[in-house]
Amino acid sequence: MRILVAEPVAEEGVALLRAHHDVDVRPGLAREDYIAILPDYDALVVRSQVQVDAEMIAAGGRLVVIGRAGVGVDNVDLDAATRAGIVVVNAPTGNTIAAAEHTLALLYAVARRVAAADASLRRGEWQRSRFTGVELRGRTLGIVGLGKIGQAIAKRARAMEMTVLAVDPFVSDEQAGHHGVELVEFGVLLERSDAITLHVPLSRATRHLIGAREIARMKPGAILLNVARGGVIDEAAVAAALTDGRLGGAGIDVFEQEPPTGSPLLDAPNTVLTPHLGASTAEAQVLVAEEVASQILDVLDGRPARYAVNAPLLTPETARAIAPYLPLAELLGRFFAQFCRTGVKTLTLEIAGELAAHDGTPLIAAVLRGLLETATTERVNLVNAAALARARGITVVERKTPEAGQFSSLLTLSGESNGSTTTVGGTVAAGEPRLVRLDDYWLDMVPTATMLVTRHHDRPGTMGRIGTMLGEADVNISAMHLARSAPRADAVMVLAVDEEVPASVAEAIRGQEAVMDVWTIRLGAEH
Repeated sequence: MRILVAEPVAEEGVALLRAHHDVDVRPGLAREDYIAILPDYDALVVRSQVQVDAEMIAAGGRLVVIGRAGVGVDNVDLDAATRAGIVVVNAPTGNTIAAAEHTLALLYAVARRVAAADASLRRGEWQRSRFTGVELRGRTLGIVGLGKIGQAIAKRARAMEMTVLAVDPFVSDEQAGHHGVELVEFGVLLERSDAITLHVPLSRATRHLIGAREIARMKPGAILLNVARGGVIDEAAVAAALTDGRLGGAGIDVFEQEPPTGSPLLDAPNTVLTPHLGASTAEAQVLVAEEVASQILDVLDGRPARYAVNAPLLTPETARAIAPYLPLAELLGRFFAQFCRTGVKTLTLEIAGELAAHDGTPLIAAVLRGLLETATTERVNLVNAAALARARGITVVERKTPEAGQFSSLLTLSGESNGSTTTVGGTVAAGEPRLVRLDDYWLDMVPTATMLVTRHHDRPGTMGRIGTMLGEADVNISAMHLARSAPRADAVMVLAVDEEVPASVAEAIRGQEAVMDVWTIRLGAEH
């Protein structure tokens, strides 16, 4: 078969491809030239510059696979590729060590004020007392996101004799313990850490994860590191904290806008800033090239790719039966992740009714996609869903039953954590997902982008007081659903709201005498 390499990749990857197929390396062509020659190729390899949009994909009528030599696939139209039956693969693990080492390089550079001292010396100064640093031995490092990179950092930080804390709702205490890491809540990590490093994808839930409120809870003089994604930190808040001395320093490799022209971090003191170099090592480039090349060979030989980032097309029969329930399954996973609050070791997806007669694998993948969307930068699909779940210490159990009560088909997702079971159930009616079960409470509602859920004692006036508090905060309620176990017993109320519920308002509602718990559920994902 013929493979087109459209951007420079390490020769080791090209050699691997050439051992099996005909390879043309043609970087730097104009867009129209690529479109003109693509009909002759079975596989395409790009990095980040060539934009593989719907027009280019349509031109590649023979394309079987597109390989992205790197992690992100923002320059590939995944929907168009999937519709065309083209598998898209990337290389998410090749840069793990490079990113981990760059994170620690920034940590050392900030702790010892290397950049400022270097600049001072080059100006002809000799001011040793100005650049007294701090030792990292014996200090506490907080890692937000204990994936592959987070684990690599933890291993190295322990060798540096640091105490390591981590936040990751989808990693068990046992699994964290294997890496010598103590799992804690986010607030505890902020308060105990001398340095905090972020390793999460950018999503609605993680945008500005570190802002003024979070900085206020951090230790005075703490160090902040971001080698993950621009936008995970509030750059203005971080710059202000550096200026007033609240933060001791920051090492930043990624920015909201790249290049970061106009970023307040450029003028902030005690910073080490690098131009998105996390994966920029010679070794990482070789590993990435080999990783993507091996997957291209797998796909061309008819084998599944380890890191496919788009799900295979469903057969017409399966599509007719399962496709309407895939958005519901993803929604249930996203809802469960927020409703449960803590990680679970075992997830059970019960497929009931007519749907039980079909393969449930796509539904499980969709559930995991929703569950893990804020915990991994890898796109979850049929190929990698099980592996990603295992990497997080999650066992997924599928159960099927032909009985679905009043429903033609019903999906129920449940998991046990800290001795209690969390359950979320849903169905599809009139072509749209509907939420029908929360734990032991039954209801019927169309999920919305933002919902406020309360568990409270069924007492007169409780609902009215909550509504008044939201109204005073200018939060509009578009729908309300109430389910209760018995009159004046326990109840669950779900409010669909048009605006984000301020954290202070949610806490005030939680403080009401009859209210036992409150959740703000956000189902609108950022892409």
